[in-house]
Amino acid sequence: MKKKKQKQNYLDLVPVRDSMLRWSQDEEGTIVLEVENTGVFNRVAQKLFKRPRYTKVHMEKYGSFLWPLIDGKRTVMELADLQKAAFGDEVEPLYPRVVKYMQIMESYHFISFIKPAT
Repeated sequence: MKKKKQKQNYLDLVPVRDSMLRWSQDEEGTIVLEVENTGVFNRVAQKLFKRPRYTKVHMEKYGSFLWPLIDGKRTVMELADLQKAAFGDEVEPLYPRVVKYMQIMESYHFISFIKPAT
């Protein structure tokens, strides 16, 4: 018999920021991530075309709210509840929106997930 692949419940996972990723917060509270451009092609582009070594990614207000709260202890559901408390109905539909945000952050390798300790 084939085993069914169990779907992952993102709300139960704990996001962890990439420790090598540099970030800062500007005067308006916007989070700015600095992603290093590594690899052979990026080095060539940096030398020949004067491309920057770091690319700056400016987050919007909801991402800027969530980013400092990602501490490796809170689950995605807890982070979503904190966002709901801060922004109210403005962030609805809450859970699908936060899960999609976390999936995008994971796809760019800004965060990774760990299973919570039970």
